[in-house]
Amino acid sequence: MPASRAGSKRAIFRQVCELIPPHLVPKLARKHRIKSRGITPWSHLVSMLYAQFTHAIGLNDVVDALRAHRAPMAGIRGAKPPSRNGLSHANRTRDPKMAEELFWSVLEYFERLRPGFGGVKFRRLPRRFKRTVYALDSTTIKLFANCMDWAKHRRRKAAAKLHLRLNLESFLPAFAIVDSARGHDSTKAHELCAGLKAGEIAVFDMAYIDYTHLFRLAERGVFRVSRVRESMNLRCMKRLVKKPAGRILRDDLVLVQNPGKRKDYPKRMRRIVARIEINGEDRIMTFFTNNFEWAASSICDLYKARWNIETFFKQIKQTLHLSDFLGHNRKAIEWPLWTALLMYVLLRFLHTCSDWAHSFTRLFTCLRAVLWQRLHLLAYLKSYGTAQGSFRMQWAPQQAYLPGLGLSPL
Repeated sequence: MPASRAGSKRAIFRQVCELIPPHLVPKLARKHRIKSRGITPWSHLVSMLYAQFTHAIGLNDVVDALRAHRAPMAGIRGAKPPSRNGLSHANRTRDPKMAEELFWSVLEYFERLRPGFGGVKFRRLPRRFKRTVYALDSTTIKLFANCMDWAKHRRRKAAAKLHLRLNLESFLPAFAIVDSARGHDSTKAHELCAGLKAGEIAVFDMAYIDYTHLFRLAERGVFRVSRVRESMNLRCMKRLVKKPAGRILRDDLVLVQNPGKRKDYPKRMRRIVARIEINGEDRIMTFFTNNFEWAASSICDLYKARWNIETFFKQIKQTLHLSDFLGHNRKAIEWPLWTALLMYVLLRFLHTCSDWAHSFTRLFTCLRAVLWQRLHLLAYLKSYGTAQGSFRMQWAPQQAYLPGLGLSPL
């Protein structure tokens, strides 16, 4: 039998989990003082990854399924099915900083292991930009207000919020914050941009505008592009374009007019008014930046590239499991969120290694369909959708015997 069609001694789910370096989980468990009583840190992680794959709607959903697959689960580096109380207690009490640090460690490991991972230009980013471009945005995850007081941000609403700095070249997260939705986005702008280096580009919407923060970015040599708020009072100091040219209506040097605000940002900025096509219709939009050399059209293209972060949020929210959380307190919400991001990185790594030609959602669903089957993972993905894509599961003849139904072994 050809290698691409041959079976494997390991289940698909086991091969996905074993992409995580074996030393990482015990190392981080010791660092964050997580004990193995009730459920080991590795069994806890495997259970949470399984909940992501199967979109589990409750603790019993995870526990019952893993008990039914006790033998293949034991092959995943000795993982054991958790009890309902054990899994619930682990989610409620264990520090989610371990899951957060595990996510960044695995991402860094993959980037070292395969230089092409995270280094491929995203096809929707304008090719003329040689600098690293980051998009900043947040997405809200709805929760139940009647049992999650820590996440209440309105009288009858509760939600968590994922703030993200996304590398638009690799389409991989560069920094993330999980918090309640109570605070304004601008309060997280300093943290999201703390790791930016001189010459890099940050693109964000109006929610992250704070003059003190913008001035610090300019002083550090970080370029940024954002939209202008209607409430921003900017005075035109000089017109760089005398009359409209194509889709560029205005290109001005501006200064903050309010004396109190000008103390926070005393330097000049550049304001561009352009006609932007959105869903087949033209809309007039106003941008401002601290770069005075780029063409006005390039600044417009940079901001349009920011919309790709919405594609990222759509991928993780429509494909991964960010609802029906296995607990109510803050830790029980953060564990699945960081596990979901870890699952995204695992799938993106498989996407790169297998030269996957289909959508991210299809990658997720085709793996979920064969989660416990014994197939060569990369061979299965590489042959998917081709004439060589017919696989057979490895199984023993006695597995076809069902006691009480009068069926004999094949």
